[in-house]
Amino acid sequence: MVTIAEGVEFDTIAREWRCKWSGDNEKASLVAAEKAIEAVLSKVKAVDGVKGVQRVVCGGCLDFKIITSLPADKFGAWEGDQFAPEEEFLTTLKAIDGITEVETQTYTLMPM
Repeated sequence: MVTIAEGVEFDTIAREWRCKWSGDNEKASLVAAEKAIEAVLSKVKAVDGVKGVQRVVCGGCLDFKIITSLPADKFGAWEGDQFAPEEEFLTTLKAIDGITEVETQTYTLMPM
């Protein structure tokens, strides 16, 4: 268990890949984003220590997010590997017509 401050601990670190998609052309950019993650999903799941991979889609704010979580003690190795296949996935997302605001974020997770 890692302590950030008194009473604030965590055991899991997550990496989020996110973007905005467009409702144009029958949500073609969302369909393409789903195909993009499916193309690298086996690589993500093969990262040593992966606890889970989740997809979040919001139809109201048009968010598409992939959240990969690892135990805190395994996360540094993935970070050292530049979160592979992050670059491959983000490059594909950026090339999709209708995809905007491609971003990443790292944060901690802890069941409450």
